[in-house]
Order: sequence, then structure tokens, then C-alpha cells
Amino acid sequence: MALVREARARGLNVRATGRSVDRREALQEIGAEFVPLDLEMRGADLGVLLAGCDSVIHAAALSASWGQLAAFESANVDVTRRLFDAALSRNIGRFVFVSSPSIFAQFEDRIGIGANSKPNPRPLNHYAATKLIAERIVLNAPSAAMNCCVIRPRALVGDGDRVILPKLTELASRPRMPLPRGGTAKIELTDLRDAAWAICEAEERAAGLRGQAINISGGQPHTVRDVAEQLSQTLGKAPRFVAVPLMAAHGLANLLERIAKLRDSQTEPLLTRYTLATLAYSQTFDLTQAKHMLDYTPRHDALATLLDQVRMIAHKENTA
Repeated sequence: MALVREARARGLNVRATGRSVDRREALQEIGAEFVPLDLEMRGADLGVLLAGCDSVIHAAALSASWGQLAAFESANVDVTRRLFDAALSRNIGRFVFVSSPSIFAQFEDRIGIGANSKPNPRPLNHYAATKLIAERIVLNAPSAAMNCCVIRPRALVGDGDRVILPKLTELASRPRMPLPRGGTAKIELTDLRDAAWAICEAEERAAGLRGQAINISGGQPHTVRDVAEQLSQTLGKAPRFVAVPLMAAHGLANLLERIAKLRDSQTEPLLTRYTLATLAYSQTFDLTQAKHMLDYTPRHDALATLLDQVRMIAHKENTA
């Protein structure tokens, strides 16, 4: 919704799609056309979706820390390839792919990740692996007929967040909250509105961004413990923070993943290798490239946005 709102605020005509028709009314209220479509269906009529379009912003994905490889390949790789090919065959001039900085996650601190930073050659989960493959489909396109670029927004929070807030709330609601390395790792959240601005700006400037992948974040590093403490306080919770030695955390994550795989479990383990990487190791970004190419400067305090969302949800529950 944030992306559509930003595009409409710029005066763009928007055609949105998705499997759920629940959002049709909300999208139409802000002036978007809605075409219900399951992009994973090989017979999906992409011609109807793309007819008359000048640009494609591809933000659809299976975004999860756990699941079957085939599901991620279908949603993140196959859909990207078909949509990209369909746009190219219809002479659409611009293609902006929304990827993820999860491709950088690894078991070491990475401070000031920039334009020339390399992704982890061995991605920590299927989501990161398939987003990296999809990026390469877009960035390595041989044709000069379409201007293509990639935007990687980090840890999105705000109205519409169905990933970060639920996970953090669940963690903060436990009697004890384990913090690998004592929660000293630094993380950067990104307000959905800032990400939407950057994506739409990339669409507008696509001709000068061909072949570029740009990292986007809120630009304000916070320690994991600081985020956990502020979130817990806002929720009215008082979990006991427990520092977990790295060796023990790595052993537990590996064990839980092995057990889940042996059971063919669809439920994400309590701790995965990817979750450990995000909680125990710093990941911050150098926004120089984003400033230079997009004139991007974060406008919103993403942590404040996260806490505001917590208060709104709590208020709704208390008045229901």
C-alpha cells in the first residue's frame, strides 16, 4: 500500500495485482486499478496485467525465513523470469526489481555495506538465495531495450508490515528473551514510506540506473538490545534478557534446523541460522550510492514508526 500511495502521490497511473482481492477496495480508494492475478500460475495472463504500461515495479515475493526450496524458487525466481520476459516482449521501458539485503547476511559483522560489497556466496536461507538469483535475472539482461535496476530495502516497518513487527512482538512477549552476544549487534530498520519513495524514484530515474543495485535503509543503527528494550516497554512487557554465547547459539540453530528438516516441518524453528545472523551480527549500510543516484535521504525514524505501530495495535485490541 505504501508503494501505491507514493506512486499515486507522484501522479502516476497504477495497476496493482495480487492473489487476494481483499485489498481491491483499499487500492481503488487511492486511485489504483486492481487486477486479481496469481503470478505463480504459468497460465496467468500477463498481457492483461502489462497492457499499456510504461514501467514494471516487481515487489511480489515469498518473504519468509523458512520453507521448501521449491516454493521459493516458484515465487521468487520463476515469477521474476516470466514477468521480466513478458515486460521485455512488450517493449516496456523500465523494470524495477525489489530485492533484499538478506543476500548479505552471514556470520560476521558487516558495517557500512556499500555499492561494491559482495553478497554472501553461500546464502543462509532459501529466501536470500532465490532473491539473489532473481536479481541476476534482472541485472544481467542482455537487451538494451529495457532499463533495469534493483532496490534492496532493509527490514521494512510501518503500515503493512507483516514480518518484522509480528516476530519482534512474539519475542518480546516471552518471559525470557535470548540475546546472542548480549544484543550488541547493530541493525537498521527502514520505514515503508522511505522504501516506497526510493522505489518510485528509481522508476523515475531508471534510464540512468541501468544495471545498478541500490541498498536502502533508515540510516539509523540501533543495537538489538535497544530495539528489544524499547519494544518491550511499549508493549508493557518485562522479559528477562539473557545473553547467549555465540557457540551455544550456533549449535542450537544448527540442531533445530536439522530436526525441522528431518521432520519435513513447515513451521520455522525457534532459532534458525539466518535469524541468528540477524540478531548476533551487525549489518549497517553506507547510503552514499543511494544519495548520489536517487538523492535519497531517510525522512522517517523507522524505530519510532515501529513503536507507533505497536501502540496502534495495542489501542485497537484494548478498544475492541
